[in-house]
Amino acid sequence: MTPESHAPTGTDRPRLDPPPGCPAHGLGPGGLHRLHESEDLGTLYEKLREEHGPVAPVLLHDDVPIWIVLGHTENLHMVRSPSQFCRDSRIWTPLREGLVKPDHPLMPHIAWQPIASHAEGDEHKRLRGAVMGAISTIDFRSLRRYINRSTQVIVNRFCERGEADLVGQFTEHLPMAVMCEILGMPDEYNDRLVECARDALKGTETAIASHTYVMETLSRLTARRRAQPEEDLASYLITHPARLTDDEVREHLRLVLFAAYEATTNLLSNVLLTVLIDPRFRAQLNGGQMTVPEAVEQSLWNEPPFSTVFAYFAKQETELGGQRIRRGDGLLFAPLPANVDPRVRPDLKASMQGNRSHLAFGGGPHECPGQDIGRSIADVGVDALLLRLPDVELDCDQDELRWTASIASRHLVELPVQFAPKPPQDVSETPHHKAVPTQRSDWQISISQSDPKPAAPAAAQPQPQPQPQPQPQPEPVLVQPQPVPVPPPPAAGEPVRRKGAWQRFLLWWRGY
Repeated sequence: MTPESHAPTGTDRPRLDPPPGCPAHGLGPGGLHRLHESEDLGTLYEKLREEHGPVAPVLLHDDVPIWIVLGHTENLHMVRSPSQFCRDSRIWTPLREGLVKPDHPLMPHIAWQPIASHAEGDEHKRLRGAVMGAISTIDFRSLRRYINRSTQVIVNRFCERGEADLVGQFTEHLPMAVMCEILGMPDEYNDRLVECARDALKGTETAIASHTYVMETLSRLTARRRAQPEEDLASYLITHPARLTDDEVREHLRLVLFAAYEATTNLLSNVLLTVLIDPRFRAQLNGGQMTVPEAVEQSLWNEPPFSTVFAYFAKQETELGGQRIRRGDGLLFAPLPANVDPRVRPDLKASMQGNRSHLAFGGGPHECPGQDIGRSIADVGVDALLLRLPDVELDCDQDELRWTASIASRHLVELPVQFAPKPPQDVSETPHHKAVPTQRSDWQISISQSDPKPAAPAAAQPQPQPQPQPQPQPEPVLVQPQPVPVPPPPAAGEPVRRKGAWQRFLLWWRGY
């Protein structure tokens, strides 16, 4: 195999990196940009678009070559062409030739695993069919009620203080609480599980220990549901006709948990930040010109939860975006630059209301199966929070906000806010249909009184009694469909008695 097959841009030259501070710093062999050394990936993507077009060559850690797909059309073509591109990294030429070491920082994302997102053909249909089948059993009306209740519980923790960090105290907790309920382990939700999930995704020194804790939790869940299935996603995965093994169940639970958690946390943070820093955006929400679901979709266009997704691999020699792609080349699916492709968004300030053609959830056979869950959490969570704290405001300058960025995503570190302290809400009562109250027997409140005598004092009447009637009045349910005779005129000097409401209605109904 020729060197060009794994270095599509001609990078097989001695690796002589420029010293720090040099204008060429951040460039690797052949003058290619190292994605992991860029401090502003958004700017770099636009520079690459100008230099190379919709598909550009770049370098990963250890100067491993890869393509990044920047164009909206090109990304869609890649994810929708399983005959040309797949998610199976075992065919990746740099990996086969030993350029990707086992301890490579991106290996956890790239290494092949027996899960639906890496499988193909009949195996992909079997595994994804089980996941989609389990998700299809979710009652989204009940789920939205649970999201609202979980939001109230979380907001109760800080609403009386008048200040909070919406990332550390809200957006990192709500998705985990909801996902634990969906998977079937609501009792496992706690601060430690949240911290371990965040730590495992950040890839810190303790990431392995944190990942082990999460996997142990999912293993216990799998064992419980194998012995006694219930009405939850884990049980439906186990009982699905695809007959998943315990390892397959556990791995897919991990995939759903981590992917949904990270994506929804970022989505919640991005929507809330936009509401707080963009007065026009908030005015549209408050004025009814934009709904919360529309605001969520706008955020998915501007700041997708995942900047890039690792990775797709060419199954054959092909062409994409004017570049020659060889068999075994790797390509990064990149929603962030694709969503701002000038060919689909010539004006980035224009509203994208009603347009769901963004790539935030991917596309093709591997399109995110849980996107409706993420949308529900964001829609209900943001709406419920703004209803509880309508006067919430950013408690720092926008320039003071900090982000942790990687090739895969950009995560807001803190979102400090202030608001008028609010009392906690009672969330102990679960939603239910209350019994219809008994109707009053004296509902005919307009019936006149014939006896002008004053009623007895209240002290002499322990309970209110129906007022005496001058003559028997027909009950509404006993009225016979017979003409009502017109009463004779009153005698001279006798006061005219006003007819009761029911009598007046019957006279009108019968045409008198």
